[in-house]
Amino acid sequence: MVDKISSWKFTEEFVNESEAMREARVRAEEMGIECISPGVGAHLAFLVSALQAKAIVEVGTGVGVSGLHLLSGSATAVLATIDSEQENQAAAKLAFADAGIAANRTRVIVGKGVDVMSNMADAAYDLVFLDADRDSLEEQLREASRMLRPGGVVAIAHALWRDRVPDPAMRDEATSIYRDVLRFFENNGDFITSLLATGDGLLLASKQA
Repeated sequence: MVDKISSWKFTEEFVNESEAMREARVRAEEMGIECISPGVGAHLAFLVSALQAKAIVEVGTGVGVSGLHLLSGSATAVLATIDSEQENQAAAKLAFADAGIAANRTRVIVGKGVDVMSNMADAAYDLVFLDADRDSLEEQLREASRMLRPGGVVAIAHALWRDRVPDPAMRDEATSIYRDVLRFFENNGDFITSLLATGDGLLLASKQA
């Protein structure tokens, strides 16, 4: 019988990333930046396609790997991507250019996620992807709830945090933050949620009204 680790590895390797994505991953390794897994990227692209998303917000630009996956789900969607590190964003811009993405499809914004989000419009976005500024994650969730249109989705990376979240013996600060995020949605009737074991865990929540 095939074990779960083998199945997880198979699903991650099932994804065929573009040359621009692979080059961005090399750049990330050189810069010491962690990227989402190919499986998480595939889920994001699928969401963009299924939602027919036009307006996307990403907190945590990194070197652009996640942005490339998000933009691959639509030929017309516009991505606003936020990061506090200008060096990261310069690498992401290079990745977007390598992929032939038109400049008017990306807005690269320097700043802290929650600060930038607080100035974004209500009910104006189809998808919000959170992958940075872990300490302010619950504040980001509140902003994302306001920003999403009905039927829009918030996606949260690292929701299982190194596979520590399911283990009650693990009580470090990072693990506790992600547990608090799960509790945020536990009895929240405004969202339909799904927790996936893909990558380092991916939490998806669809806004109902």
